[in-house]
Amino acid sequence: MSEASRDIRADALLSTAQDASSPRLKIFLGAAPGVGKTFAMLSAARELKRQGTDVVVGLVETHGRDETEALLEGLEVLPRRTATYRGGDFTEFDLDAALARKPAVLLVDELAHTNLPGGRHTRRWQDIAELLDAGIEVYTALNVQHLESLNDQVRRITGITVRETVPDAFLDRARDIVLVDLPPRELIGRLKQGKVYMPETAAAALNAFFSPTNLAALRELALETIAGHVDSDLREHMLARGSAMTVRRHVMATIDGYGQSEYLVRVARRIAERRGAPWSVAFVDTGAAMDPARRERLDAAMRLARRLGGDSIILRGHVIADELLAHADREGVGQIILGRTRERPIARMLGISLTQQLLRRGAHMELTIIATPKERAQARRRLRLAGERGSRGEYVYATAATVVAFALAFLADRYFSVASLSLIFLTAVLVVAVRTRMMVAVYTAVMCFLGYNFFFTQPRYTLRIANADDVLAVLLFLVAALVCSRLATRLASQVASLRAAQTRARALLGLGQQLTASTDAEGVLKVGAGALARALDADVAMLVRDAGQVLHPVTIAPRSLALTPQDLAAANWCEQHAEPAGRFTDTLNGAACWMLPLGLENHRLGVAALRFDPASGPLDPDRRSLTLTMVQDIGRALERARLADELESARIQGETERLRSALLSSVSHDLRSPLASMIGAAGTLLSYRSKLPEQEQVDLLQSILGEGQRLDRYIQNLLDMTRLGHGTLKLNRDWTDSAEIAAAAVARLRRSFPDLRVEIQAPAEPVLLYVHPALIEQALFNILENAARFSPPGEAVRLHVHVADQNLLIDVSDRGPGIPEDERARIFDMFYSVARGDRASQGTGLGLAICRGMIGAHGGSVEALPGDGIGTIIRISLPLSRSPDTNI
Repeated sequence: MSEASRDIRADALLSTAQDASSPRLKIFLGAAPGVGKTFAMLSAARELKRQGTDVVVGLVETHGRDETEALLEGLEVLPRRTATYRGGDFTEFDLDAALARKPAVLLVDELAHTNLPGGRHTRRWQDIAELLDAGIEVYTALNVQHLESLNDQVRRITGITVRETVPDAFLDRARDIVLVDLPPRELIGRLKQGKVYMPETAAAALNAFFSPTNLAALRELALETIAGHVDSDLREHMLARGSAMTVRRHVMATIDGYGQSEYLVRVARRIAERRGAPWSVAFVDTGAAMDPARRERLDAAMRLARRLGGDSIILRGHVIADELLAHADREGVGQIILGRTRERPIARMLGISLTQQLLRRGAHMELTIIATPKERAQARRRLRLAGERGSRGEYVYATAATVVAFALAFLADRYFSVASLSLIFLTAVLVVAVRTRMMVAVYTAVMCFLGYNFFFTQPRYTLRIANADDVLAVLLFLVAALVCSRLATRLASQVASLRAAQTRARALLGLGQQLTASTDAEGVLKVGAGALARALDADVAMLVRDAGQVLHPVTIAPRSLALTPQDLAAANWCEQHAEPAGRFTDTLNGAACWMLPLGLENHRLGVAALRFDPASGPLDPDRRSLTLTMVQDIGRALERARLADELESARIQGETERLRSALLSSVSHDLRSPLASMIGAAGTLLSYRSKLPEQEQVDLLQSILGEGQRLDRYIQNLLDMTRLGHGTLKLNRDWTDSAEIAAAAVARLRRSFPDLRVEIQAPAEPVLLYVHPALIEQALFNILENAARFSPPGEAVRLHVHVADQNLLIDVSDRGPGIPEDERARIFDMFYSVARGDRASQGTGLGLAICRGMIGAHGGSVEALPGDGIGTIIRISLPLSRSPDTNI
């Protein structure tokens, strides 16, 4: 064992010993809320309690789930400390009480939680770190989206920025990480049953964070996180034992500095990228002299590996296989990629080539032998030449085999009997029969029979046979040669049939897998064209009818295919009659392409046009059968895509009906209420005007005016939303002081809410905006009106106008119940107030949606933020332009 290996093993042993003596941290990791992390943690704690371990619950969040709360029975629960924050009383985990109690195992839920101000630490994971330092074993729970290193990935997947994160380095302290997993379908079912969130929150969560795509992606992140930690632990323990086995397999390419080195580097990078594995490039320096050209190629390949993100390694030793295998064992390499070895044929015959040594001694690894493009081109050229030789080449081969058999027979004639010589000719017949057709084997058998009779039976150099035994031997030789050639030819034809069947099955399997992954008609046609072109070596075009009912190609593979008028006529006939046409048929067979219908007879979905080599003859039955089967599979896939489109259209239509019903329900209430008030007040004035005091008449008129203004607001909201949806909203921009817009919006608000207190904080100096003042005022009024409806009686609505980073920020905050994080983005959706939305008994749910549209039309944004402790802040952000010239 080398000194470096001993040092690595010593470090691993020391780390393992330290881990065994340190307090344990056990993390229950899940992909999303609701998978059962707390339930699993409490179940494990109850089992420890049953075994006599001192287990205490420091803090567990049951979220009102009865089955989780039931697991707390019989467990000691530490009292929580009370914390006051912005006028409210909250409870938090009591770290000091836990340190004073010092149980063997302590349960502390929600590792990523942020503590309220006033505690010793800002984050809960810091509390747990102090508990571990104090010698207390801790059980905790964590969702994978809270890991700091995954924050960007989670934002790309879900569109949500997770603000409470845990450093990945803290997870290194975990001795055990338990994956608590639940398939997305079951988790969504739990959500719909109200086992994760309250029913009013669950609907919003299903449309946002808890979509099947998000859950599947987060589940994959959780599995990768667990796999990484398991691999790290396994490698550490195996190093302590003197081994370097690993789970995440490293990919290593071996190069020799010849022409294929850079090609191998690129192949290794692609393979490692597909597997998500680390990779490197290794060269073994045996001490032999290298010419400058080879050295330059080697250096270029090493530079390319480093530029592509891999490691470049130079090993030194006399035996290349030994050095490669030793390095692979040390670094946990699972796959070795090498090119075709350059040893002479004698090395391969003796079994000492590099490839053979690695195959014998590296059985625990995956070996990938790569042929370069140059070698593949040479192989294709040899196959093409072999095909061009045809039957003439087979007879030449048979003649050569017969000549070789005669030469060997003449050499053996002086040592063996005549009967023994027949075995040489019989071997030649078998060799020819295995490599060629039946007729060629018969030709060889006849040639060998005649030559054997002429040259080796008495009397020699004649076709007469003097000895009766020789007659029997010669005739038996001919029969044996013919029978053996027949059997060998049959075996060869069966092998060819099996290969053809395997090719057919592989083509159909590949097509089926690709069609399964295609979700729309365009993808099906593209995949189908490519599969047909590869399997049949033909040019393929897929034709469908456009809006003008004209057939035209939508995808072509593998190269351009110009369709003649005859081809298009055959395609039209094929599509109209759902029958093949064109070449290889009796209908319009003057066309160069073979036209096959796609889809079913009652749902014609297009035509597949296949153009084969004009010099080729009719299609053989196997090739024709494969073509028809593949086209049928493509047609069925198109039919599935059509049905999926119809289902999607039906779903959209149902969603449209639901939206229309919501609009009618909201509008019918919000329009009829003010109309009823106006009609009642007007009727009272008309009937009793002479009997009513003047003040009551004024009140009735003001009621009519107020309800009319309210009705005008609703109608204006509907018109604005329509204009925003169709992109016809006109912006008449002008320079306006932001304080004037705020004052005008507040004045309108006080007419509707005369008892509401509004606290305004604005810059001392004027801040000018180049906007459409009426639209910005309307947007700000909608937000203020929304906040007024939220605010409890006696509480003020705050309006804060300030400048930050070349933007004007307008914050409207209330002291209401607040908005859950999952719903903050949805409150700007149309008609969302039907479920929660604006959270008022009145309102179409359009106010905040219109606000977002109006602000967005000015290049700004609007978002909902958590309030200071309680309530909500709606922030408008508008870009500041250069101030106008003072002379204008």
